[in-house]
Amino acid sequence: MQASLSSQAASRSFFTTRPVLRRATQARRALVTRALNMDELKKQAAWKAVEYVKSGDVVGLGTGSTAAFAVDRIGDLLSSGELKDIVGVPTSVRTYEQAKGRGIPLATLSEQPKLDVAIDGADEVDPNLDVVKGRGGALLREKMVEQASAKFVCIVDDSKLVEGLGGSKDAMPVEIVQFCHEYTLKRLQALPEVAGAEAKLRMDGGKPYVTDNHNFIVDLYFQEPLKEPHAAAKAIAAVEGVVEHGLFLDMVDVCIIAGANGVEVRDRKA
Repeated sequence: MQASLSSQAASRSFFTTRPVLRRATQARRALVTRALNMDELKKQAAWKAVEYVKSGDVVGLGTGSTAAFAVDRIGDLLSSGELKDIVGVPTSVRTYEQAKGRGIPLATLSEQPKLDVAIDGADEVDPNLDVVKGRGGALLREKMVEQASAKFVCIVDDSKLVEGLGGSKDAMPVEIVQFCHEYTLKRLQALPEVAGAEAKLRMDGGKPYVTDNHNFIVDLYFQEPLKEPHAAAKAIAAVEGVVEHGLFLDMVDVCIIAGANGVEVRDRKA
């Protein structure tokens, strides 16, 4: 009798657990499918951006998961002979290594101070095509390269669109020197132009995150979108100890947005 009861209990446990396991498996599959779909969207946007590159161009090579698709595409077109005499200017050590591995000839801004086009992703894009960049930690080199480019082509998927910068409530990075970084963080936190933002030192494990330029990053988290991004950018830049910030204003010329309905190209309004 006891054995029969144990068997019944085990059977009930099996049939109770099975739907839970099934739902967990379905949830994991949905996450994998979503990630694959997101990668496909990023790839579509990146490939469209590379259409702005022509043989003989000096090209700024951005950093991040979306820009990586563009670097690979340029590498493929060079290998096939569809593009020739391209010189790439990478915005990070990571991009340098990727581009070098794909056989893209590389240079620095010192060697190539004028670029024809730069292709890079963004963390947020507002209706004016102003963007937040730098969650990958390469904001200083990205801004230097993209300011030196005749055309900045930004590539994103539609999850990056916001009504106002800071609207995603995710990090808006500020690169700062290591010296007295706590002091600089407090200065940023106290700025009236970013009132309401929380300033946090970016960590990497148990240590502060260090950029390719040997600086730290303070991430600003906004509860509401910035009402005056230009005023905020000016105030942040004026703080001693700040090297650069992730507000890329009046810089994007073309934004390529990939979504469920395909690829949309938006040009900055004159």
